[in-house]
Amino acid sequence: MNKKKKGILVAVWVAALILTAVGAVLVGSPGGEKESIKEAMRDAVLHERNVISLFGIKNVNPAFISALCVTGILLLFAAVVRIFVIPRFRMKDPGKFQILLERLVGYFDSTARTNSPHRNGFLGAYIFAAGVYIFVGTVFELFGFQAVTVNGDSIALPAPLADINGAIAMGCISYLAILNGGIVSNGFRGVSTLKEFSLPISMSFRLFGALLSGLLVTELVYYYLNLSFVLPVAVGVMFTLLHALIQTYVLITLTALFYGEVSAPPKKKAKFL
Repeated sequence: MNKKKKGILVAVWVAALILTAVGAVLVGSPGGEKESIKEAMRDAVLHERNVISLFGIKNVNPAFISALCVTGILLLFAAVVRIFVIPRFRMKDPGKFQILLERLVGYFDSTARTNSPHRNGFLGAYIFAAGVYIFVGTVFELFGFQAVTVNGDSIALPAPLADINGAIAMGCISYLAILNGGIVSNGFRGVSTLKEFSLPISMSFRLFGALLSGLLVTELVYYYLNLSFVLPVAVGVMFTLLHALIQTYVLITLTALFYGEVSAPPKKKAKFL
């Protein structure tokens, strides 16, 4: 990039900052929400007020609707790719999407083989599915899909794992996958994995706490800074993308490590004559 283009880029950034500062001064309002910050944060954790009717059958948390949407999107995308895209893959001169998909699958397969060399077929498939679900589910909230609560208010659907129930479900499923690997590989000796009863709890609250922190930080910025019409967007995007990448990496790594540990064959004791 030459000096002229750099100067233009700097000028654009400076102008944007000046306009943002002027807009913040002119607006002079700490936010546009009617409820207090205490009520907003409490509802973000407990979902006592903003609940959604599920086809008129039962009132559910917004995160549950998000989970259904993300699951449906992933299943539909997987079906379309498997039926219409994968049969057209080429051995020579592959397309960009083929390269991206092969590298993604190769990364999860390599992670499974590295951490569990003895049994990794199921592990690779599981951490791929779990990783994609966590990443897509976390990024899902950036699109701001709207839903109407039972009180008639319009809210943006949150990330599925921002709800404690979704995080616990993901932690328990990962724990059951690890336990399954131990039992299949070593029989009832693999049941010793039950001793690690804190594992599903730690996984669940790690996901929940990390994803919820981004939401709470955004709420604080929105309520307590005059820059509420610009800054929450940047903060929300930054926290969401970081959490999506970090939490995906952390969960698949921990799952692969524990799975490899419990599925490893027992060491034979040396016999002395």
